[in-house]
Amino acid sequence: MTPVNLRARVPGVARAMVRNLAERRVVWLEVTADAHRGALSSESSSMITAAARTAVAERLPLVAVMASSGADIREGFSALHGWGLAAKALTDCSGMVPTIIIVDGPAVSGPALLLGIADHVIMTEGSYAFVSGPTMVTEFTGVTTDNDELGGSGAHTRFTGAATVVTPDLESATSAAELLLSYLPDNCDVEPPTRVSDDSATRSTPEAGAVIPLLSTGSYDVRSVIETLVDEGDFFELRERWAANLVTCLATMDGRPVGIVANQPMSLAGTLDIPASQKGARFVSFCDAFNIPIITLVDTPGFYPGKDLEWRGMIRHGAQLVFAYGRATVPRICLILRKSYGGAYIVMDSKRMGNDLCLAWPWAELAVMGAGQASAILRRRAGPDEKMAFEADYTERLLNPYVAAERGYVDAVIDPADTRASINAALDALIDKREVLAGRKHDNSPL
Repeated sequence: MTPVNLRARVPGVARAMVRNLAERRVVWLEVTADAHRGALSSESSSMITAAARTAVAERLPLVAVMASSGADIREGFSALHGWGLAAKALTDCSGMVPTIIIVDGPAVSGPALLLGIADHVIMTEGSYAFVSGPTMVTEFTGVTTDNDELGGSGAHTRFTGAATVVTPDLESATSAAELLLSYLPDNCDVEPPTRVSDDSATRSTPEAGAVIPLLSTGSYDVRSVIETLVDEGDFFELRERWAANLVTCLATMDGRPVGIVANQPMSLAGTLDIPASQKGARFVSFCDAFNIPIITLVDTPGFYPGKDLEWRGMIRHGAQLVFAYGRATVPRICLILRKSYGGAYIVMDSKRMGNDLCLAWPWAELAVMGAGQASAILRRRAGPDEKMAFEADYTERLLNPYVAAERGYVDAVIDPADTRASINAALDALIDKREVLAGRKHDNSPL
């Protein structure tokens, strides 16, 4: 389609239009650093507001390219007021239409906070974002830093989780936005677009089980399991380097987009900590908002222990993941690959958290804790031989999925070779799933 400009005569560093992006109609917004390093005047902020309101009104995704040094200090309070209106308009998009911001330059102060509102942020390698810049940091703390160290794309990839993807340049960032949109619907009222796939829905997947080490403490890359299950082995991982102990990605199963949440034994043994809980909660909430079924692959011995984590709010942040799964209404399928212990068993979309189908592989271990931990607590005064005998008995009687299956906590214990077929059959059965939501103003999510 021919691009349709919005408020084309309004001056400033921002411009907006409705255009095609890889055959998808989107509202496209650009804030450039061509003049005054992209300082946002009230007119420029009003363009951001207009773009966001158009996206909601037309039920179209919003894609913004951002390069701004913040509110225009030459204009004073009016610039701040304009930015506030823009932030409110972008907030109104949340859960209604997908919002993607590409950072290709500075995103400082107010514009930086907009990144936290957007669903996904794509940063180019030379870009940076922070609320308070190096000068302010030095004045207040005495610590000398620079733009890249304080808020470069590397920092937001590894430490803050603000960046969903980092790309070399704007062209590749735009391609990443196109790929991301290919898994998403235009808005919350429609289903995600399906793809034509030559990968059989009932393809056998014995290699999925072959990835799991014989030793229960052995490590492996859960992405290898994901690769065997999804169409053509292709998936799009989000926030890859942040909270690496949890993998979140988009893929397709029999042509249908799905969101996958998986514990990663290669990092922190797959335990859950604060960043992993935040990462998982944000992703689950996003999938639920845009009608994307959620597949959870479980292999975790529990929450990562530590005084530092507890003092930083492990309770609150762990609750975010519980809350996100608890309120999700899209089809939810849980597959226990190996370990599922303690509170992490509940958090990773257990049957009692309301998933639609819970599957387990034959060697899966479901328990309050492992045999060694149970022995240390229940047989702490016993000798080595007695502890060894207790652990062997505990493992044989309790650490298997059949006990859980007898009690209804696992729907089926399946051969790994049947995993792809079982998941696709479940997605077929759940295609018309709908839940009646409780009438209330909004929930009170643990932030």
